[in-house]
Amino acid sequence: MQTDLEALARLVDGKITGDSHKAIAGAAAFDDAGPDEITCAFRPDFLKRIESTQAGAVIVPRPVPARGQNLMVVGNPQLAFISIVNHLHPPRDPGIGVDARAVIGKAVQWGEDFFAGPGVVIGAGVQCGHRVKIQAGTVIGPEVVIGDDVTIFSNVTIAEGCRIGNRVTIFPGTVIGSDGFGYAPDGERYVKIPHTGIVRIDDDVEIGANNAIDRGTFGQTWLKRGVKTDNLVHIAHNVVVGEDTLLVAQVGISGSSVLGRHVIMAGQAGMSGHLHVGDHVIIGPQAGIAKSIPDGRTVSGSPEMPHRLWLRVTRLVPRLPDLFKRLSRLEKQVTEIKNADTGRTQAGGER
Repeated sequence: MQTDLEALARLVDGKITGDSHKAIAGAAAFDDAGPDEITCAFRPDFLKRIESTQAGAVIVPRPVPARGQNLMVVGNPQLAFISIVNHLHPPRDPGIGVDARAVIGKAVQWGEDFFAGPGVVIGAGVQCGHRVKIQAGTVIGPEVVIGDDVTIFSNVTIAEGCRIGNRVTIFPGTVIGSDGFGYAPDGERYVKIPHTGIVRIDDDVEIGANNAIDRGTFGQTWLKRGVKTDNLVHIAHNVVVGEDTLLVAQVGISGSSVLGRHVIMAGQAGMSGHLHVGDHVIIGPQAGIAKSIPDGRTVSGSPEMPHRLWLRVTRLVPRLPDLFKRLSRLEKQVTEIKNADTGRTQAGGER
């Protein structure tokens, strides 16, 4: 799509410095953008190098001195850039209709502009809202309910009875509603615990590729409004994830734990079961969470500790071998001094 800078500025309420009629055909990263593309300088290091970019236009947070460049000044450059990228590069619409190679069960209902691609299987009693797009190879189990404006990419599985809200996006390979990992010991063998609950996903949730979100043992596993997960995230049975929480790649959350609002779990962080994490908590990468965390804390390490303490600990770890050698030498010197004092005391007693 090609447009001019003035039209893009109207889209995001921006102000132009330079040629407002500059033709823009696309958007690109700061260091890669060409003369017919727009980019974004939302970080201070980009602003310092603004004259080095070859972009046809640059989105900036405030007027900056730049010779011969077209600037668009906005309140929030990153959000404005997202809007412009979506405008210039809209997602591909697969169209509407049910592919002849899809399998549709009994009493399935859907709204306007519905699409089901080749190899899609939809079980009996499924209800879909308006503008639902289900890509090739996806399986929707019986009695699933899906809201409006939902995009489900290829090879996703949503098991029986799960609930999906409005404006939800689910990327390829994700499984929603598999049984949780629950077994009761019977001597030396284990008996599987039935999982009869569901997964509930509220509005405006985005789920990355190859997630595994287990159904509740009873009740529900619940992702609340605005949750975003990266690829390869595992959420166990009966977990509750609060509004606007971010779960980064390879996060694992054990059963029945509860996360508050606006939590960030960084990559490869793991959490034990039956814990409570408060609102606005930040959990560092590869952290191991073994106890509940109050609101507003930032923790790192395994087991977790306050982030500032963890930074001090990690700085000490490489020095431990040298510190151990020094400690051993000091212990030896102390022993020698004690032995010498004992010898002098004994000699004095003999006199």
